[in-house]
Amino acid sequence: MAENNDIRRRLRDDILRGDYAPRQRLIEADLAKQYGASRFALRNALIQLEAEGLVELQPNRGARVREITVQEAIEITEIRQSIEALVAARAAQRATPEQVETLRGIGRDMRAAVEGNELMGYSDLNVTLHSLLREIAQHGAAERMLSQLHGQMVRHQFRLFLVPGRPSTSLPEHLAIIDAVCAGDVEASRSAMAAHVGSVIETLEQFARVDAR
Repeated sequence: MAENNDIRRRLRDDILRGDYAPRQRLIEADLAKQYGASRFALRNALIQLEAEGLVELQPNRGARVREITVQEAIEITEIRQSIEALVAARAAQRATPEQVETLRGIGRDMRAAVEGNELMGYSDLNVTLHSLLREIAQHGAAERMLSQLHGQMVRHQFRLFLVPGRPSTSLPEHLAIIDAVCAGDVEASRSAMAAHVGSVIETLEQFARVDAR
């Protein structure tokens, strides 16, 4: 039988990958068989995923994948804005010369990806950049909170990725973050990251207006 944490991780990964749709029922007996887990271990995994905001446990109806509304996504991103800005500021204080060179390399690769219209490559570099900033910052609480917030935002982030011209908009924002962190400018790093995440909020607000029509 698989361990509790392994079941939680595997089910979480499958939800984030889109194998289960928002509001889809999660049948314990079927999932226990699929993941080779006991019903007890699976139930514990579902409780943990409910705490992360990925699953809803409904009395007498079982579990289903939680659907995050655009308004919730905006609120989540507002929280993320403050945490990401803290991470960028701390990264500016702690970045080593080797990490600075790596950041500059990511910036060059991001520019080349946008110029070459390599959208998937740019998306991967976006993830790499934010992950590296968190690694440099070494702020455990921020890392845990951002991981949870990211899990709730995955589907909306995919929608953001599909917005025409979005990479061209976000590229200068990312380059400004990289330049500030590499220069060791704490306040500029904080401001550049806040502005970047703020532009994400603005795009989500556009989604909200479109969905309300």
